[in-house]
Amino acid sequence: MKKIAGLFKRENAFRSMKAEDANACEAYAKDYLSYLGIAKTERRAYDEAVRRIEAEGFRELSTFKVLKPGDKVYRGYHGKTLMAAVIGTQPVAEGINVIGGHTDAPRIDLKPVPLCEKGGLAYFDTHYYGGIKKFHWLVHPLALYGVVVKPDGSKVEIAIGDKPEDPVFQITDILPHFGAEQSAKKLSEAFDPEDMDVLIGSLPVADKEDDKDVKEKVKLNILRILEREYGLTEEDLLSAELELVPAGMPRDLGLDRSMIVGYGHDDRVCAYAGLRALMDLPTRPRRTGMVLLCDKEEIGSVGATGMDSTFFENSVAELIALQAPTLAKAKGSMNVQTPDLIVRRALEASRMLSADVCAASDPHFPNADSPNNMAKMNAGGCLIKYTGARGKSGASDARAEFIADLRRIFAKDGTVWQAGELGRCEKGGGGTIALFMARYGMDVVDFGVPLLNMHAPWETASKFDCYMTYRAYRAFLAD
Repeated sequence: MKKIAGLFKRENAFRSMKAEDANACEAYAKDYLSYLGIAKTERRAYDEAVRRIEAEGFRELSTFKVLKPGDKVYRGYHGKTLMAAVIGTQPVAEGINVIGGHTDAPRIDLKPVPLCEKGGLAYFDTHYYGGIKKFHWLVHPLALYGVVVKPDGSKVEIAIGDKPEDPVFQITDILPHFGAEQSAKKLSEAFDPEDMDVLIGSLPVADKEDDKDVKEKVKLNILRILEREYGLTEEDLLSAELELVPAGMPRDLGLDRSMIVGYGHDDRVCAYAGLRALMDLPTRPRRTGMVLLCDKEEIGSVGATGMDSTFFENSVAELIALQAPTLAKAKGSMNVQTPDLIVRRALEASRMLSADVCAASDPHFPNADSPNNMAKMNAGGCLIKYTGARGKSGASDARAEFIADLRRIFAKDGTVWQAGELGRCEKGGGGTIALFMARYGMDVVDFGVPLLNMHAPWETASKFDCYMTYRAYRAFLAD
């Protein structure tokens, strides 16, 4: 962020990079594209993250008896939420540096009893997840991902729609010739979420004596296909997590290939940046560096795998417990009577970048912008001091001392960054996991990649902004 005449001007800084940085940026974007094409659900994001960190020498926390500086550890929960850390020379009990993001994204979920037939066509009955514009999801090809768990504990993985030979699925819409009544409605009323059923089949089951009295023959044919190809019954779908996401892989955007269009940038673009930053940390940082990737942010961070759970503090407690023998030997004693107090002090002494995306200024919608405080494409990662809505409701609002220290860190690294907020006052707003971390008393602020089309099936990010966000995270973890 460059200072000009006392004001900050968000300039396109892509061309200001040195050749080696430009090459590093392109290599980073290529690897991120590979990650994003795999991580199309929170479970797949978790599995891909674990695969990558294990390849870099990280081991499951339960395999350690004692932690020492330089150890690379991770702890997962329910295959959705992940903590990974590089242990520093300073005890965990004295505080840690955390990058915290989320790997869930807006999508279309199947209802518990999803199969139905209407008018001779078979559908999945659905319930949308997270904040979406419903019309964005109509008519586009959709892929089905998820897991079905049987009573014996066995799991059936589902991934249909992204291989060239796969079928895809679709939510249909009325054609413009018949759409006068729909067009006359308010946008918020024109698309009933109960009508967002996903088309999955049209062929009836082949006539057999046993099927002659069956009324829903197209649905029965779908059930036969599920049984033949996946060994599933209709009842098995009761214990399933199946998600419909846009079919297709992320791609370079623009003739200049300067941007990336893909599903799930919010917030996998920051999750990936955090993982890369952690994997690129020095082997023995002074302060323990941690990346925390959670679930359920798009619906309020609730549930056992959300940030409003105790997963984070439990993970910190586990780290401290595994350092206790070393600390006791070094200091002669350990205050084992108050382990809860040790954890609480560690949390309070920690610092965090809430790794979440922000809205980039779109020239087509200037009335949504806070003119001097909107993030721009190709101006670097964006620091958002507060989110929330109206009078900063729901925001943690970081203190000035923490922001000043981040300025020092980014300047030392040469990171290009900008500051902004989430749109014009009272035009909207939003939230991140920052407030759930701030309750521990730690310093927290949002920092992430500016996006166009946020929460749409296809979101757009600048390669430069992605790379500079990674640089900011790496500098913060290493400080």
